[in-house]
This record gives sequence, C-alpha cells and structure tokens, in this order.
Amino acid sequence: MQIYFASQPIRQLEKRKGGYFYLTLDAETVNQWEKKKATRLICVLEKKITFRCGLNHLGDGNFFIILATRHLEELGKELGENIHFEVYPDPDPLGVEIPEVLEALLAQDEVAKSKFDSLTDGKKRSLIYSIAKIKNIDQQIEKIRALFSANPLR
Repeated sequence: MQIYFASQPIRQLEKRKGGYFYLTLDAETVNQWEKKKATRLICVLEKKITFRCGLNHLGDGNFFIILATRHLEELGKELGENIHFEVYPDPDPLGVEIPEVLEALLAQDEVAKSKFDSLTDGKKRSLIYSIAKIKNIDQQIEKIRALFSANPLR
C-alpha cells in the first residue's frame, strides 16, 4: 500500500468555490495510485483523526482533499497552521460502509443487485449515504424499496 506522508499549512478555497478548508496533493503523487484521480482515500490527521475522502481538482493539474471544520476544531487547528497527515488508497472500492439492511436486500434480490451493480461508484455512494442517514431500520427498508421499485436508478 502506498502511503503519502506530509505536513503542510491548512488552506481555504475562495468563498465562491465553497470556502472549504483543504490539503493539497500533487498530480505526481496521485498518479502513482492504481485508480489515479478516481482513488478513494483514507486520511489520517495528526495520527488522531481518520476519515474517508475523495480527490478534487484544484484546476492546476493538482488535487485537494476537503477538511471538515469539526476535525480542525477537534485538533485545535486553524487556517494557515501546519498539519501532519497521511493518505492512502481505501481498500474498500466504494470507500463507504454499506448499511446492513441494503446488504441483506442485495443478497436476497437479484433484480435489485443487478440495478445496484449497474450504478457508477459515485451513485452507489449517494444511495448508501441517503440510506445510512436514516436511523430507523423500518424507514431504511421503506426508502430502499422505494428506490428500487419506483426509480430506475440511473
């Protein structure tokens, strides 16, 4: 596994571009990974906080990963301060954990599995996030049924 270690100042995008806090990754580093710019990553900040993330284009050929404000607050870090981090490819191809309810449905329903498998990884992640944010299992089941029956899932 190729792990990239670095220390750099925390930067912030312009407000018109979202105003996100971020860390940069150069194209040379990204191109070493098997999936290159499509690589899902695991990021570790200051050896204390670990999260999954994706790459975004900076517009100059290089990339960045977004830092959540809550992570910076937890570390006591602010814009411009140096932060030590490591990133490496996520071994899970989707980069997210599939809710148990969805896993069970996909194991039992070949049509739903076929529809799910035909989606892009990004659409799969979106679907997973929309289900995972629902805490009630019965409501998760209803949401999954609605998505797979009424929606052709494109």
